[in-house]
Amino acid sequence: MDPQRALKRFHLEPVDRIPHYEHLSNPDFYTLITGIDAYQHPRQAALRAMEILPLDIGTSAPESDEPVEALTENESSAVAEDGRRHVRWGAGLTGHWDWGEEFSSVEQALAYEPMEHLDQREKEVVSKKDYSRSVEDLARDIQGGELPKPGGPRAGTLKGTSIYNTCFMWPLLTFGWEIFLELAGGHKAELGRLIADFQYRTRKWVQAAALTDIDYFLFHDDICMARGPVCSPAWLHEFVYPYYEEFFGLMKDNGIFSFFMTDGNPDLIADDVFACGADGLISEPFGDYHEIARKHPDKVLAGDGDNRILQTGDREAVEAMTKQMCELGKRQPGYFMCIGNHIPWNVPAEAVKWYFEFSDKYGRLE
Repeated sequence: MDPQRALKRFHLEPVDRIPHYEHLSNPDFYTLITGIDAYQHPRQAALRAMEILPLDIGTSAPESDEPVEALTENESSAVAEDGRRHVRWGAGLTGHWDWGEEFSSVEQALAYEPMEHLDQREKEVVSKKDYSRSVEDLARDIQGGELPKPGGPRAGTLKGTSIYNTCFMWPLLTFGWEIFLELAGGHKAELGRLIADFQYRTRKWVQAAALTDIDYFLFHDDICMARGPVCSPAWLHEFVYPYYEEFFGLMKDNGIFSFFMTDGNPDLIADDVFACGADGLISEPFGDYHEIARKHPDKVLAGDGDNRILQTGDREAVEAMTKQMCELGKRQPGYFMCIGNHIPWNVPAEAVKWYFEFSDKYGRLE
């Protein structure tokens, strides 16, 4: 990994090759390129792969090197200790969609007071932190120690933080899809109040980040599905974008790069997200990245690669896709190679290897 390559790309500066922003959970690929059994030594294999590959940002190694059970070749799911079936994910198994299980009615959601539930450490909301703590204490968590002097330089080592629940995800993960959508369509005034209170949590984390020396902040909100935004652009302008403008603006004021991540097709939200102040966008391969790049030549993009092409195991198709991505990367000074819909366990390891080989072949910029 080369943090300087990614940092230079953030600032649209020349680099030797198009960097990668990848999400990898493919143990067989790690085993193939490292010679280390990624099921017996998941952390060792991942760390070695990160030394070999140009994984400039996005990929991290498992925290533990404890062996994990490998499913047999024909298995794609298994029954776990909780008695429910789980689908294979990386070297392990997925969880279940349990978001909002504490709420059974809209009335319960309307009675919820986010400001009375700031300690989210025991809640299933992904961003599980105690938001009752002071901004300074949260900042020390991000910094990993004592805070730098105000106005000091950035870390310069690709140091960053993130929040999964920027705005949209707080009511979605708290109440679940059905109740959230009913609130979004039929109880707008009440939902506006709830979202405003939920933003106290995000605002604290963003304010904390501003006190540190991090280089970038990754904001995540799955506001899109494969066909576009979940809610209308007008709804997003009313309930979501004002907070994006506030949070992205605070990062910009402190010299911190803002990345925005969403699932789905970002075509109809890209202009607005950039107008709110985001420096970069990462999403899935359902959007037209070439058109987004044409309209926003000064922005950073990561995406366009499609794991469905890797899954075919068709070497020529993988080469064609990768070559097209590299052509975009040579025109767009902030583009990152990225398989936007992830490189999961069921992608053939050999196809992943081809992708990186073709990236090296066509992605050189010197």
